[in-house]
Amino acid sequence: MSINEQRVAIVTGASKGIGRAIALRLANDGIAVVVNYASSRAAADEAVAEIESAGGKAIAVQADVGGATAMSDLFDAAEKAFGHVDILVNNAGIMKFAMLADTDDALFDQHIVTNVTGVFRGIREAGKRLREGGRVINFSSSTVGLYGPGYGAYVASKSAVEALTHVASKEFGKRHITVNAVAPGPVETELFMNGKSDELVQRIVGTIPLGRLGQPDDIASVVSFLASPESGWINGQVLRANGGMI
Repeated sequence: MSINEQRVAIVTGASKGIGRAIALRLANDGIAVVVNYASSRAAADEAVAEIESAGGKAIAVQADVGGATAMSDLFDAAEKAFGHVDILVNNAGIMKFAMLADTDDALFDQHIVTNVTGVFRGIREAGKRLREGGRVINFSSSTVGLYGPGYGAYVASKSAVEALTHVASKEFGKRHITVNAVAPGPVETELFMNGKSDELVQRIVGTIPLGRLGQPDDIASVVSFLASPESGWINGQVLRANGGMI
């Protein structure tokens, strides 16, 4: 397969956790991957090295998705390295807990800039630059629907991502570009486990009918399907990968 025939994916926040698992899975599927990172250069380089050692193609590109030119810069880098872009995975995001009465403007704005504006700019760029038949895969969260205390800013931002997903799916359909969202439940990553006691983790596990936390590979498998030709009739959907907790 020549470089012009190979599909190309941009995965934001791909140096660690779920994003890294997605980058590795898509590379294993034969897709060239742009491994985006904000500050973890060493981890991004390790992901690229792992992909290349397995015979895949990848580059690491620094960009904070909250930045005004970050998404256009990522598309520029992908096109320079691989010639085109077929798949955008808007995975990067932040999650900070605070009760609404204790959420200051700066914390709320931080969620909006990274989780909403960054995704909006990615969708906008994808609408102009993805090849026909491409895929946009956004990340929401199963906290949308649970609406737990302390999640106000985060849930507000992820609800907006779901709204953007539904609208973009209707606008991009004429070019056979599908737009969907994945909404994970609790996944065993550094971000999720940080600051949680074993007792709290077990209480959370107790709310999941399948009786375990998700693993990054569980979510990467969902993204792999949505990025594949087999998902061509799936559009404008939010897939809640959460073990049945809601």
